Amino acid sequence: MSQTEIIILLCVLPLLFAQGFLLFMDAKKRGRYKWFWGIVGLLNFPSSSILYWLCVVLPDRRGGKLRKD
Repeated sequence: MSQTEIIILLCVLPLLFAQGFLLFMDAKKRGRYKWFWGIVGLLNFPSSSILYWLCVVLPDRRGGKLRKD
């Protein structure tokens, strides 16, 4: 592994962990499959956040309220 690849990896890993953590916490707050969204958030950046926004956040906003479970 070259030095450039290591630097890229060290920059990308915190982004993925932060995204996974934030999706997990928001999905937990909304009562929406927290483990699923947390794991999906670890896979790629930023398409997981975009997918989460389209599938969870946008319908909640259009519904006018958050689900309280």
